[in-house]
Amino acid sequence: MDYAIVLLLVFLCHEVFTVSSSKLPHLFHKHQTSSLLKFKNTLTVDTSASYLCQEPYPKTSSWNMSRDCCSWDGVICDEMTGHVIELDLSCSNLAGTIDSNSSLFQLSHLQRLDLSLNNFSNSHISPEFGKFSSLTHLDLSDSNFCGQIPSEISHLSKLQSLRLYGRLRLIAHDFKLLLQNLTQLIELDLTSINISSTIPLNFSSHLTTLRLGDTALYGIIPETIFHLPNLETLHLWENFQLSGYFPKTKWNSSTSLQKLQLSFVNFPHNLPESIGYLTSLRYLYLQNCNLRGPIPESLSKLTCIEDLYLQYNSLNGTIPSGIFSLPSLSRLVLSNNHFSGQFEDFNSNSNSLILIDLSNNQLQGHLPNSIQNLVNLTDLDLSFNNFHVDVSLFSDLKQLLYLSLSYNTIDEKEVNSTLPESLEYLLLAACEVKELAFLRSAKHLSNLDLSNNKLQGRIPDWAWSNWMSLTTLNISHNMLTSVDTIPLQIVYTIDLRSNLLQGSLPVPPNSTTFFFISYNYLSEEIPSDICNLTSLVMLDLARNNLRGEIPPCLGKITALQVLDMRHNNLSGNIPTTFSNGSSLSSLNLHGNKLEGKIPQSLANCKNLQLLDLGNNNLNGTFPVWLGALPDLLVLSLRSNKLHGPIRTSRIVNMFPELRIIDLSYNAFSGSLPSSLFQHLKAMRTIDPSMGAPRYHGDTYYEDSITVATKGFYREIVRILYLYTVIDLSSNKFRGQIPSIMGDLIAVHIMNLSHNGLQGHIPSSFGDLSSVESLDLSGNQLSGEIPQQLASLTYLSFLNLSHNHLQGCIPQGPQFHTYESNSYEGNDGLRGFPISKSCGDARVLDTNDTVSGLDDEESNSDFQSDFWKGTLMGYGSGLCIGLSIIYFMISTGKPIWLARIIIEMEHKIIMGRRKKQRRQRNYRRRNINHF
Repeated sequence: MDYAIVLLLVFLCHEVFTVSSSKLPHLFHKHQTSSLLKFKNTLTVDTSASYLCQEPYPKTSSWNMSRDCCSWDGVICDEMTGHVIELDLSCSNLAGTIDSNSSLFQLSHLQRLDLSLNNFSNSHISPEFGKFSSLTHLDLSDSNFCGQIPSEISHLSKLQSLRLYGRLRLIAHDFKLLLQNLTQLIELDLTSINISSTIPLNFSSHLTTLRLGDTALYGIIPETIFHLPNLETLHLWENFQLSGYFPKTKWNSSTSLQKLQLSFVNFPHNLPESIGYLTSLRYLYLQNCNLRGPIPESLSKLTCIEDLYLQYNSLNGTIPSGIFSLPSLSRLVLSNNHFSGQFEDFNSNSNSLILIDLSNNQLQGHLPNSIQNLVNLTDLDLSFNNFHVDVSLFSDLKQLLYLSLSYNTIDEKEVNSTLPESLEYLLLAACEVKELAFLRSAKHLSNLDLSNNKLQGRIPDWAWSNWMSLTTLNISHNMLTSVDTIPLQIVYTIDLRSNLLQGSLPVPPNSTTFFFISYNYLSEEIPSDICNLTSLVMLDLARNNLRGEIPPCLGKITALQVLDMRHNNLSGNIPTTFSNGSSLSSLNLHGNKLEGKIPQSLANCKNLQLLDLGNNNLNGTFPVWLGALPDLLVLSLRSNKLHGPIRTSRIVNMFPELRIIDLSYNAFSGSLPSSLFQHLKAMRTIDPSMGAPRYHGDTYYEDSITVATKGFYREIVRILYLYTVIDLSSNKFRGQIPSIMGDLIAVHIMNLSHNGLQGHIPSSFGDLSSVESLDLSGNQLSGEIPQQLASLTYLSFLNLSHNHLQGCIPQGPQFHTYESNSYEGNDGLRGFPISKSCGDARVLDTNDTVSGLDDEESNSDFQSDFWKGTLMGYGSGLCIGLSIIYFMISTGKPIWLARIIIEMEHKIIMGRRKKQRRQRNYRRRNINHF
């Protein structure tokens, strides 16, 4: 009976407690609900705000007054008090700002707050965060907070986890204060914070995770970090300012340090033997730390180590064989060091090794037989060494997926060996492969690289049958002569460049995205089937002998980014089918026989960065409508039949990004286009942050263009975005050089030669601070060379020859390097290097009076004029010469006649030079420039 009463009392007490506890929270929910809804209304939901998350969703969409806030997504309340104690809005697609007046700070009982992975753009971390006195976990990472971290964060003395990484600053004083007050910290993540301080000594002894990666820390790492008894994870990666000795003394053998990541920290010294005391270490990442010397033998004592990453250092000597015997080692990466000697045999009783990367060292000799005991190996990279490889060693590695032996030597006697059927990636570039028999067993390859080998003839039929799973095939730089068909199914990248392929163009599968077959001997027409490749991104057919017309349907492939058909024998018109939505970034048709006008449909290619139509037979006028292309960097129309003046349109911002314009060897006429030069924004400003144009897959393809610089033709590859070029040479431009061209201060190469330009060289050319090559030769320029040109410190090539310049050649460091041929054909010039001294010599003005000359000067002039007349007579005909001498002798004061003769002489010489220039231009037009 008593037992039943007790049970009844317990039941009644439980009911009373349940009822009271269920009612109690409602005393607080109204206020908390209002605060949370106000906070929600200050923000918006933006689907791009949490782009770093795998599965973001807007948690606040469930928040409304009809429900208890404790039941909302991301909100957790205390069951006893009803206070909101946890708010998790990570990956909620939230966007907006959080200021100090935010209702968020009314939730004074919060213990956990996670606002990570949203976009609070330009929000500063409010000092009000420091009033969450009960907070144990605070995560504001990757949410675009900016500015300085307030010192009030150090007031959160109960914090166990603090994650703030992002575009933030933390001054040295606050950093020390943070560590001094937050004595309960277990996890501290300040990745990418600009701390600009040395690492303090007083870390919490409770720390298990410390991340200070990619900060601006200075000085050396204090050894106290390695004496934290509970430390499990240490990240100091990408701290370029940290340096000094790697800590050597008294590693605490009782430490539980399991993960040590000091990547990109500068340790220009040996890896110490004392690292072997970290017996609990499971993950060691010391890549790019400038470590030197050999690997210490003590590393073989790390029996718990699973990941060992020491790549991109200066480690040398031999690789200790004991490393391969570590019982727990799964991943060993020692690439990009200076290891040498033999890859020694090792005893491995472990089946844990799944990845070995020894690439880019100086290892040599034969691989040890013990490598075939690593039966669980999935990834092996031995590329860029001097190994002699017996591929039969890999036949029993049934789990092997990735094998890279590039730039080693496969023993020819082993070509009949077999490879594991499991292989998916096989990279054998530059391995002196002549036969493919050893690939028969590899039937599941997805990526195969056989480039730079000695393959000849044609690919055997069995190989195509085996390669049906390929997505990437590279057999470039071999001696293949025939590829009739490419009977693959799902290949995305095919590279057949630099072989001896002849005949018609083989059409790859419709799935192909990147197709490279340049530098061969293909000679037929381009088949229209090529247009079935609707996913094509890059098509490189350059430097073949392809003929016929360009298939118009190529302009309709909207995915196409790069179309390179330069240096073929293509004829007809450029397709007019380029449509809206085109992705074309690079179009290179240089060096063909194309005719007609430049199609205006190219204006639909809004992403176009490079357009090279040079060395064709195109006609028409300057395509001014190209100026509307916002990203055009390179425009080359050289060596065509384009004509007329260069007119500009009413486009407000013409050619805003243009950095190379080559219109040479055409028939453009009229004045140089001042209105065009007023635009060209990229040439008028020097932007050191200018980035290279990038294409998806540009590991395989590099843009190139040939420009005339310093008297030579030079092919610029990949770095063309660094060059700024104006080449308007060999046209029919007249009039003066506009002084506004001096505003193009980013220009490296300027060529206005072989036109009919007149007047003076603008003094504003002295502002061309970046110019390296300036060619104004073969014009009718007059006056003096501007003294301002002497200040051009980068000007290494100057050609002013064959003009009417006069006066003194400017003196300066650069002008002392130019030879006399820079000035030839300017009879009025004086000074170094064409004469010893300029002095006070002045060019005789034809209007000067000579009546005051005395008899002695007349006799001297007479003798000089006599020999001039004689030489002129010799060059122009004996009869005319004798007649000239007779008149000069019979005249008392023959100087006026001598002047006439000198002018006649000048006209004769200039006539000859013009004739020679026309002949030279004619020859140039018939030369196929690169």
